[in-house]
Amino acid sequence: MENIIPSRIFEFLIKYPPFSLLSESDLIQISENVIIQYLQPLEIIFSQESDPKPFVYIVQEGAIHLFREENSKSVLVDQCDEGDLFGLQSLLEEQPYLLTARAEEESLVYAIKSDLLKSLIENQPKAAWYIAQNFAVGIQNRINPKLYGRNLQNQPLLEDTFKLVEIQSIEHSKKPVTCLPETTIQEAAKIMREHQVGSIIIVNSEFHPIGILTDRDLRNKVVTGEYDLNEKVSTIMSQPVITIPPHRTVADVQIAMMKYGIHHLCLTENGHPDTKVIGIISEHDLLVVQGNNPAIFVREIQRSKNADDLLKIREKAETLLYKYLIQEVSINFISNMMTEVNDALISRILELMELEMEEEGWEKPAVKWCWLTLGSEARKEQLLRTDQDNALVFEDVSEKDYEKTKAYFLTLAKKTTEVLNHCGFEYCPGDMMASNPNWCLSLSEWKSQFTKWIVTPTRKNVMYCSIFFDFRPVYGAFSLGESLTTYIFERLEKESKFLTFLAQDALQNPPPLTFFRNFVVERSGEHKDEFDIKGRAMMPLADAARLLILNEKQPQINNTFHRFDRMAELEPINKEIFEQAADAYEILVRYRALQGLRNGDSGRYINPEDLTKMERLNLRNSFRPIRALQDVLKVRFRLNLLM
Repeated sequence: MENIIPSRIFEFLIKYPPFSLLSESDLIQISENVIIQYLQPLEIIFSQESDPKPFVYIVQEGAIHLFREENSKSVLVDQCDEGDLFGLQSLLEEQPYLLTARAEEESLVYAIKSDLLKSLIENQPKAAWYIAQNFAVGIQNRINPKLYGRNLQNQPLLEDTFKLVEIQSIEHSKKPVTCLPETTIQEAAKIMREHQVGSIIIVNSEFHPIGILTDRDLRNKVVTGEYDLNEKVSTIMSQPVITIPPHRTVADVQIAMMKYGIHHLCLTENGHPDTKVIGIISEHDLLVVQGNNPAIFVREIQRSKNADDLLKIREKAETLLYKYLIQEVSINFISNMMTEVNDALISRILELMELEMEEEGWEKPAVKWCWLTLGSEARKEQLLRTDQDNALVFEDVSEKDYEKTKAYFLTLAKKTTEVLNHCGFEYCPGDMMASNPNWCLSLSEWKSQFTKWIVTPTRKNVMYCSIFFDFRPVYGAFSLGESLTTYIFERLEKESKFLTFLAQDALQNPPPLTFFRNFVVERSGEHKDEFDIKGRAMMPLADAARLLILNEKQPQINNTFHRFDRMAELEPINKEIFEQAADAYEILVRYRALQGLRNGDSGRYINPEDLTKMERLNLRNSFRPIRALQDVLKVRFRLNLLM
């Protein structure tokens, strides 16, 4: 079949990454060399274990399915539609195909010469990053699991306003901390501690870098017992070291860190590892050089005197949040940062409201009390200013003092929720707030409430448990929250069947596996034809993580990422499932936050028409672990017998 007019091919390719990231001249060159393939239904493009063809393919029209052959059966791994890339094996590795590609309907496919595409993207880091990400998704992240979920948005790697500071201007880059390869791990750790640094460069006798050791290496390789402290540092160092010359900009470093999936770069005299070390630059240094230190926000909050000041600080934190998101800073760092800001905000509001009530003549009860956050804020996952979820617990008091005590705390809660609302945290539509008398209770009342929910697992009570089991103390006497946690686990021990009801509830939101060309969208109501990222993708993962950690009797682990990490440690047999679930949740948290910041809302509902190809790729990738995770729940809690 003859090629169609190259300009029509150009018009098609320019709509999709990585081609949209190339220069016009490069894309014209590709368009003039495309080979058009017409495929009949069930026609094979390439087969598993066959040698790679010298082409990369993109679907112009139709549908291509990718299968893995296992025990004489074909297992569907991926589905490609218009604009999807496949067959990247020839571009990135000289190994046989790992999957079989088959047309599921009449299809048109563009075949692009691998050598041509490879030569054009060598100096295009954004295009190369997209290729690596696409390959990682299709082959279960074999290149680098850390790429899973990265570069979620088709955004510039840095904002236009990001200052291009020379790396040598960063203080930390001027003071390299080094040791020799025969240094023991313990000695290296002591050097790092003495210099208060998170990494150390291992050098040879000529002061050339040969490896790097970081805090992360110590945690993952030594604290776990895998290596002994007396072993040489060379046994656990990461190598080779990625090096750059000193006269580079922050933008160059940011791109390099993203390209290689690393958090540290070594500076040498000429940028090569065969010259002397002159410094080291970390991801943390990049954040500091921007002049936006989250700790400043916390200090400003603690000094604030009114709600307007608090609102302005929270808005500034949101600006920094957006910058962190598009620069691919780790979600763990971002969520911890925003949690510290939110916690400081809540604590300061409570302090100010206590002072206001004192000025109004209220007598503060002489009892311990604690403000509890619920939901995403309790799990340290609330990046945006979404609606409030909170509660209050106070120490048991005598019957004669009860009404006065509760009246004080209800008033305090009402004032606090009003200021939170002023700061952009909307009132909970379900009134799950401490200003509701139902959720402002004494310790004994809370214990009775949890007992009722656990002993009588109606649909509504199970729903309440899903919300309130994730509580986290933020202000006041944390011991009250800890007492509640202990009590919940004691009740669950006696009512073990309750977890089965919780498991049934966790399966109410099936994974959106029909996402192919179209999303599973809402069929009616205010958000008709929009995709509910929270209800259909995030909640199934968060609910499963909560259930599994409760079943393992692991208290004080609220964060969904940390819950999956803990489960991976406890169950090596399911480690891959839990790690993939954690990565998927990271994608969803990041994407929802970006959507919310762009649209000025909670980010929960997405218009599928607004999605780029890259966004579809990442979201589709994040749906996959949900089914495997829910299969684990079905087996563990014997739900197949009940369904």
